[in-house]
Formats: sequence, C-alpha cells, structure tokens
Amino acid sequence: MKGLKKLLEHSDNVIYGLAAAPGLDIGYAFKYSKEHISVADSNITDVEEAVSNFHDALRQSKKEMLKIFNFAKDKMGEVRAAIFEAQLMILDDPVLIDTIISRINNEKRLPEFIVNHEISKYQQLMILSSESYLQERAMDIEDIKNRIIRNLQKKRWASKIVHDAVVVSENLTPADAILFTKSNAKGYVTDRGGLTSHAAIIARSLDLPAVVGTHNGSQKINDGDLLIVDGFHGLILVNPDSEQLDFFKKKIEHLSKIDTELKGLKDKPAVTTDGREIVLMANVDITGEIDTTITNGSRGVGLFRTEQIIEELGEIPDEEIQIKAYKNLAERIYPDTITIRAFDIGGDKVKQLHMREANPFLGLRGIRFLLANEDLFVSQINSVLKASVNKNIQFMLPMVSTLNEILRSKELIAGCMKTLSKQNIEYDKNIRIGIMVEVPSAALMAREFGKHVDFFSIGTNDLIQFLMAVDRGNDIVSDLYQEFNPAVIRTIHHIVTEGKKSNVSVSMCGEMAADTLATPILVGLGLDCLSVSPSAIPSIKRTIRNLSFESAKSLAEKCLKMSSEKEVTEEVENYFRENNIERTRNII
Repeated sequence: MKGLKKLLEHSDNVIYGLAAAPGLDIGYAFKYSKEHISVADSNITDVEEAVSNFHDALRQSKKEMLKIFNFAKDKMGEVRAAIFEAQLMILDDPVLIDTIISRINNEKRLPEFIVNHEISKYQQLMILSSESYLQERAMDIEDIKNRIIRNLQKKRWASKIVHDAVVVSENLTPADAILFTKSNAKGYVTDRGGLTSHAAIIARSLDLPAVVGTHNGSQKINDGDLLIVDGFHGLILVNPDSEQLDFFKKKIEHLSKIDTELKGLKDKPAVTTDGREIVLMANVDITGEIDTTITNGSRGVGLFRTEQIIEELGEIPDEEIQIKAYKNLAERIYPDTITIRAFDIGGDKVKQLHMREANPFLGLRGIRFLLANEDLFVSQINSVLKASVNKNIQFMLPMVSTLNEILRSKELIAGCMKTLSKQNIEYDKNIRIGIMVEVPSAALMAREFGKHVDFFSIGTNDLIQFLMAVDRGNDIVSDLYQEFNPAVIRTIHHIVTEGKKSNVSVSMCGEMAADTLATPILVGLGLDCLSVSPSAIPSIKRTIRNLSFESAKSLAEKCLKMSSEKEVTEEVENYFRENNIERTRNII
C-alpha cells in the first residue's frame, strides 16, 4: 500500500469512492445517462383506451424484464438474478395495478401521469427511510416506473453503447449493470450507491471492479478519458501519467501471475511455516457455489446462509424443500463439515416478509425473530436434524445477544430430537450447536455463552458496525468502519481467549476473515478456522503458508497494545515487508 500511497501523494487526478467490487482494470470512460422522461398531466376522454394502453405497457415491460432476468440467470446464476425477479413481481402487484386503473377511471387523467405519481409515492417512502438498503431499492423502482411510462409513450431509449469501456454514471439500475456486460464493460463508476446497491452486487458477481458513492465523479470524468479503476481501494485515476499507468499495469500483470500460482494450492493445507494449521472453510449462499468451494480446496462450509433459500423462492420453504437442500449440500461436501445457520431474517435481509420497523437493524432479527416465530424455527430445526444423518452438519444460531436465547433454542432443539426419536427417524444425536458472535453483549459474555454451545463464529460485519456505531453502507461515515481499530482487535482477542476457556472452537466468517492484510493478526490471535467466500480461499491459504505462527502471535500482542487504527495498520504493513510476505488478491 505504501507504494500506492506514495504514487498518489501529490496527484490531482484521483477520485475516491467506496470499494464496492474488488478488481483492477484500465479502460476508456463511457459516460452513461438515460433520456429524461417528460410526463404531462392532462385529461383524457377515452378511459377504456387508456386502461388498455396501460395493460399493453405492463405486458411490454414484463417482456423486457423477463428477457433481462433470463440473461442475468445465464451470467450470474439464478439466486443472484432474483434481483430482477423481484422487479417482475412489482409489475404483477395486484394492489398497485388496481390502484392505478382505479385512478385512471376516476380521475380521467393520462395513465403515464398516474403511473408516475403512484409509484413515486412508494419511492419517496423508501428515500426517506433510515435504511440505506431501502434508499437504494428506490432506484430499482425508478427503473420499473420509467419502463412502464416509456412503453405507454411508445418510446425507445436512444443511447449509444460503447464496448470495452468503463461505465461512468450518476447511478446504475440493475438492468443497466447487467446489460452493459453484453458490451464487455470493464468496470463501473457511480456518483451514488453503497455496498448493498444492486449495481455493486452485480459487479461482485461478475468479477468487475466497481467504485460507487464518488458524489461527483461523473462530473469530473469526460467521455473517452482513460481510467484506472481500483475496486480494491475504491479509487479512480483519470488520464493517468506514465508512472501511474506503468504501476497499475504491473499490478494487473502481477495479479494474473498470482492467480495462476494460487490454483496450485488447492490440495495443500493452510499450515504456517512452523506447523500450525488453520482450517479454511467457505461461506456459501447457494448450492451452485459448492463447485467453487471444492475446486478452491475448502475444508468444508463454515457458513451456509439459509435465508437465501427464502430469497430464491420468494417464500418460506417447507420442511421437504429444506431437507433436500441441506442433505444435498452435506452429501456433496462429505466428509467435510457444513455449518448451517438458522434463518437470519430481519435487518437488511429477506425483504419478502415485508417487515416494518423504525430501526430494523436493532429490531426483530436473527434469533429474536425465530424465537418470536417458533413454528418457523421448529420446522427448520427438524429439517436440519433430518438432513444430519451423515453426521457432518452443525447448526448455528444468528444474532445471539442473551443467554436466554441460547437456552430457549436448545430447549426447542431437544424437543425436536425427542419427537424424532419417538418416530424412529434417524438424525445426528450429537449434532454440534454454535452461535454467531456479532453483538457486543455476546462478545463480552463469551466465556459464559461458551459453556452452553460447541463453537463460536465471529461475524465481523455486524460486530464492527455495532462496536463503531457505523453503517458501513453509508459512504458519509464508511471511513469509521475500521477492522483494524484497536477496539475491534481487542474484542476479537477477548472472544477467542474467553471462548477457549470454555473449550469451544472459535472461527470467523465475516469479511475481515477474507482480508489477507488481516490474516497474520487473526492467526496470531488464535483463531482455529477462517470461513471466507470460495474465491478468497487460495489467497488466504497462500498468506498463511508464508507466515510463522510465533511471529503472528508477536504481531497480535503488539497490536493489542496500540491505541489507533493507523498504528495497527502500519504495524501490519511493516510485518508483511519485514517477513517478505506478499499480499494477494483483495489487498494489493
């Protein structure tokens, strides 16, 4: 990083934003903006014709979205393409459609005016929400609204698309982001958007670098400018000089060589130079990722996010669907272990349930939601137990904050076991039960909680947000989301130390686990296992195999005594230099 800092020290051609999708590429800018849609307000005489035109526009909009949805499924898989399925559902929403038709009949105004007015009301509610997730979803609805209006006006977008370019825009809809891949887009740069924007999610799915939330990046960049997009650090260089261009070309070439090297690590263990092995597992959203997990040499699945099944189906799955999904995963990963996390519903997850809370991130979510809906929870427990016949499944509770939540969950699990035994249904009677440690109260109570469970998995994404009181998706305060803040390092140390006093194994499944810069500290703090995205496994393994446990312990001890994030970061960077360890992939 020092080389990059020095290179950019006195540069006035750098634009900073949020690092929304990792990657590095060089290309010419294509500034993209859609035509502004003008909507008039005037009376109509033929209501029947207006309603018919509205239905025609809906049909045409659905046809367009279905085409985009099918293309997205081919490019990024069915589950992630569900972004577009959700938009299709808006076009089939009977309440919205009936309201618009009723207003056309009663008010006798142009249907495009009523469509614009009616859908804009929903958008405004989202924009005024305190949730960045909902604010970003307002953009998705804007796309649907404009699509219907355009089809009512029988217009077509007139926009020249440039191939092999970096797309620069004020904002991108999901449809924009996926369709630009047809033109071999090299990356995305947007003024607006956060880490959870759909354009960012699509970019991550397609391995395209993306920098979002630049505020005025599109105003500083002209069509045809040569851009370097660094999705690792969240920066764009505009018309780089020869020194900058040479630096980043070498980085891209180097990353390509590292990718080749990493492929050779598949069957090698993640063991330090002095013999300590760290178990590397994978975080999995969907069954399709199992192939990558196996290919990249994972030792199992450290986190299977079951709520993604709800996202995929659009409803709560019944026991049979769940049993089939869990059993299939367990069989494919056997003899390694899969950790199935109970439905983590609430906050920014599973919007299909239409939960309404003033502050959902601190509301009815995770284990709280499950214990408030015990029938749903029991159904999932039964499904997990029935799928556990090969004894390589363990079950994890999300968002635990009190001991009572653990005790009540274990009562329900014991009750399910008793019922299955009476019915002579086979299951793993010694299934391991663990908890996510992602709330400060759980971190502080680690020793006590550890007496009642078999393992901990530290969820750094939420833990850091709660410790630092910062929304990492909010670009205004995102710089306070500091994984190397001493408060975070000390909290992880406390969880590991106190957990082990109760003989529980401690792993980490948050994004910090996939940061190669953090790897030496995490190893030094004594974590037994790191669970990361399948694509990150080779680079984390490479880092572990190039460090010694004793030196990592010494590094961790030093960092625990420091008082600022800057001190910790500098100490870690010095460690890499002094030990001649090369950082790979996500930190360059």
